[in-house]
Amino acid sequence: MEETEEDAALRPNHFATTLTGLHFATTTLMTVVLRWLGYIQASHIPLSELLKFVLFANFSIVGMNVSLMWNSVGFYQIAKLIMIPVSCFLEIVLDNVRYSRDTKLSIVLVLLGVAVCTVTDVSVNAKGFVAAFVAVWGTSLQQYYVHFLQRKYSLGSFNLLGHTAPAQAASLLLLGPFLDYWLTKKRVDSYPYSFSSVFFIVLSCTIAIGTNLSQFICIGRFTAVSFQVLGHMKTILVLILGFFFFGKEGLNLHVILGMIIAVAGMVWYGNASSKPGGKERRNSTPSSKPEKENGLSQSSEPDEKV
Repeated sequence: MEETEEDAALRPNHFATTLTGLHFATTTLMTVVLRWLGYIQASHIPLSELLKFVLFANFSIVGMNVSLMWNSVGFYQIAKLIMIPVSCFLEIVLDNVRYSRDTKLSIVLVLLGVAVCTVTDVSVNAKGFVAAFVAVWGTSLQQYYVHFLQRKYSLGSFNLLGHTAPAQAASLLLLGPFLDYWLTKKRVDSYPYSFSSVFFIVLSCTIAIGTNLSQFICIGRFTAVSFQVLGHMKTILVLILGFFFFGKEGLNLHVILGMIIAVAGMVWYGNASSKPGGKERRNSTPSSKPEKENGLSQSSEPDEKV
């Protein structure tokens, strides 16, 4: 099937890993300012935990970029959908979480709806499958660890970013140019930089601050599964805004039906997971003490209410 303009827009740039390193460098600068202003308090994470988080996070970033490069957009979307059941599996095995029947069915409905409106052509090869496998597990483990570290060490979102962002920035900026060259045969220093390209790089880094922070806040307040479920609303909004602002022809009855199913599943998931027994942790260790962040009390055992 011929690739559409929407699919082409999803293709990664030549220096995705290096650009992500710049994103985390900018986020690191933000955490330095917040620490100076007193919004980030002194805290500690064991080096072994930090290294595991950075390993999972970097495998997630590289795996997602390479998966999109080596696979069709349809298979890339399938890999993103698989992250939800994998995240559920991690919570069940590692946290002894049990889901109610309604919660399980609502997740299935979300997966079905998003698949209907986004998955078109599906093609995969051996190396693309390996990249997708790494991306799915790396992303799921990274997002699980965001929630795990905040809960275990009573860390707020700002504090956790203050630990992880510098380590990710250093590792990605060190390895990124070499990895990008290996994947694309293009060198970062040979790119013809212009005022417009630098402007959009700076804009991208600025937006990344909000993206990184919102991920840590959402996963810390809820869980990785909730973040994944709600995250697919972004896909639906991209399709809708693409239709209204750019006059894309991809918004047909088939796509609209998928959107309706997905949104219905998200609403159902929010109601089901917020009910008693909708999603509960059994035989787990007691929760850590709540930590105040920006004047608000942030519980380390979040209420699952979306």
